Amino acid sequence: MSTSATTSPIRDRAPVETSAYGKFLDLGGRLLLAALFLFAGLSKISGYGATAGYMASMGVSAALLPIVIATEVLGSLALIAGWHTRIAAFLLAGFSLLAAGFFHHDFADQTQLILFLSDLAVAGGLLTLAANGAGPLSLDHRRGR
Repeated sequence: MSTSATTSPIRDRAPVETSAYGKFLDLGGRLLLAALFLFAGLSKISGYGATAGYMASMGVSAALLPIVIATEVLGSLALIAGWHTRIAAFLLAGFSLLAAGFFHHDFADQTQLILFLSDLAVAGGLLTLAANGAGPLSLDHRRGR
């Protein structure tokens, strides 16, 4: 039996960030996360009254709706462009956690439980983005951040 170490084909691969397709994975991840917030924010604009009513029914002041819309739309645009990505991702992660706590806390309702867990998962993806940055196809990269 040989005592020399064997190499694993997985371990010998280049890290994703240095591979030829890693920059496209970074961009794709940012776009997918941003799409969720962009569409949510735009739908709140078109359904402003209904959204304000829902917020009020959950004990959240409808006066916060413009801030919610701005957070979702501007945060998603920042992610798409890769502009101040770490800050935008961190703020959107916090927003997702707040939304989970305020709107999806009825765990007896399976739909609410799934939405709660979904908000947590999105926050996790955003925190990963906050930790690692936008990647090479971003304004942050062009600015040297």
